Amino acid sequence: MAELPCAPTPTLTAIYADYEARQGDGFRDHLGASIIGKSCARALWYDFRWVTPARYSGRLLRLFETGQLEEDRLVRNLRATGATVLEVDPETGRQFRVEAHGGHFGGSLDGVALGLLEAPKTWHVLEFKTHGVKSFNELTAKGVVLAKPQHAAQMQIYMHLTGITRALYVAVCKDTDALHIERIEADRAMAERLLEKAGRIIFAQHTPTRISEDPAWFECRFCDHHGACHEGGGAAVTCRSCLHATPVGALPEEVDTGSSSGSAISNNEGGWHCARHDRMLTALEQRAACIRHLFIPDLVPGEVIDAGDDVVTYRMADGSTWANDARTTEAAPC
Repeated sequence: MAELPCAPTPTLTAIYADYEARQGDGFRDHLGASIIGKSCARALWYDFRWVTPARYSGRLLRLFETGQLEEDRLVRNLRATGATVLEVDPETGRQFRVEAHGGHFGGSLDGVALGLLEAPKTWHVLEFKTHGVKSFNELTAKGVVLAKPQHAAQMQIYMHLTGITRALYVAVCKDTDALHIERIEADRAMAERLLEKAGRIIFAQHTPTRISEDPAWFECRFCDHHGACHEGGGAAVTCRSCLHATPVGALPEEVDTGSSSGSAISNNEGGWHCARHDRMLTALEQRAACIRHLFIPDLVPGEVIDAGDDVVTYRMADGSTWANDARTTEAAPC
């Protein structure tokens, strides 16, 4: 007879609970370079519009932290080969950061390096990742571009916006501690396509097409937004899910798509504007929303049949009507 698994101890439960309590609200202020390689544009739009907060278990959050802790050791490993590694920008004392589309899109580099044995005179963007054994084996067999296109896209953005022409991808297998190291060459055309994609998503007024109409499709099944996208679940009540809010900043065609200086690209001070109150919104205000909140119609699983200053009425799939009344700030019905 199989033994029953041991129940979690109070200490273990408390450790995981601490991670969960510190994870924040699950919303990122900008669209990240680390996720622009996602194949579903709608999922990216939902990320940017704060449709579904990202919530993780304490165990998974601890696993993410393991990846962060590994970065210091990889820096030491590279320096032991004679390479010069900069983890932070000497001018700011903070991580190297790149931005585009008025600050609505960007990311932070793990570092940059010079003096690598493969190309001692060439600066490289550094990207560190940890993998489970199955993922690591696929990576070593296929290479990062085919095995991990999101990681490849992230490096292309970083190279393009810093003006650096090479990236060093350093991967660790969490099961065996084996390393995989790959050099990636900058692909200007690919980076420009990714930047254009980011702009389309950021400034889109309507939800992009989902990657699949089948809710059981593997990319949909494991998506944070599965409920909102395929099941008609309610979006979170924030300014970003409100029809009055608009991202402002550099329009896609106005964004500088390259720099040789290595500095962040941010032509305009980006932000969010509320048409209802005719003013810019702080990050805290965006999260709180106000009593005049009205859902973007695309986020409500129904057809608009009437609209006024502070109310939009929908006919739902079952034939009933629902009034999105700004005075109630209710979640959209399922």
